Order: sequence, then C-alpha cells, then structure tokens
Amino acid sequence: MNDTAIMAGTREIVVDEVFHHTPEVLWQTLASAAMMGRWLGMQPTGFEPVKGNRFTYKTTPAGAWDGVIHCQVLEVMPNERLAYSWAGGDDSNNGQYGSRLDTVVTFTLTKVGGGTRLRLVHSGFMLPKNDTAFKSMSGGWAKVVQRIDAIAGERNATQENS
Repeated sequence: MNDTAIMAGTREIVVDEVFHHTPEVLWQTLASAAMMGRWLGMQPTGFEPVKGNRFTYKTTPAGAWDGVIHCQVLEVMPNERLAYSWAGGDDSNNGQYGSRLDTVVTFTLTKVGGGTRLRLVHSGFMLPKNDTAFKSMSGGWAKVVQRIDAIAGERNATQENS
C-alpha cells in the first residue's frame, strides 16, 4: 500500500481547549507520572518526560491482546509540547476492541490571553481496522482533557496557598 492510500484511511482525534492556567502548571500536570495516572485513569509504568523513554499503560485485555499499551516519548519541549507513541492490540482482534493500534499522542501548549490553549491530537487511527478504538477514544480524550484542567486547577490552588 502506498503512502497516499495509507493517509486516506487514517483519522485523528483532536481536542482543543483554552484553560485559565499557565503553560507551566499544565506542563507539570501533563509531564508527571502521578498526575498522568489521575487524568488518564491508567497509571503509567516507567514514564519520564525524556525523549526515547519507553513506558507502558495497562488496560482491559481482549482476545490475544494482554491489555498493555506500549509507549515511547518522541518529543519533549517543556511547557510547550509532549508527544509519545501509543501502540497495542493484536491483529486477531481486527475491527473490534483490542485491534492492533499504532498511533501518536501529542499535547501542545500555547500561551494565549487569559491562559493556555491545550491541543491534544491522537493521530494514526487506521479505518476501518481501528474504528472501535477511534470511536471510544474520541469521547474519552474529551473527558481526559477536562480532568487535566481540574487537576491543574488543584495544582494552581496548592501553589497559591503555599
């Protein structure tokens, strides 16, 4: 399959919100393993915001898939950008929960008047093979971004009271 055919069948999830937090506070929330476990609902194992670092998440297994999501940090620009690969699943689950997934999650922070724009892009969903993951994660990421805002708000309140 050529690159044009591959690109025609790929989709991405985009969540773009502006929050009343500084890029630094949002970054602390995004780039901390403990905070990541809270906002994503899955505790990462081995996460460090260092390019090349490999880490995993564990979720519900399906079929031949053990439920492990394998990640590698691809880009780290403190207070600006964090990107990592997100791969898991098994070919035998084709078209359903736990199908093979090889994607990238990117968080971009941009200072704007009154706060920071947080743009999350989860790219590389191959349709129809990843249709189930794409549909469930589309709504899931929107909820995650709201939790990031809430946790950053807690961090803001703690820093203001220190």
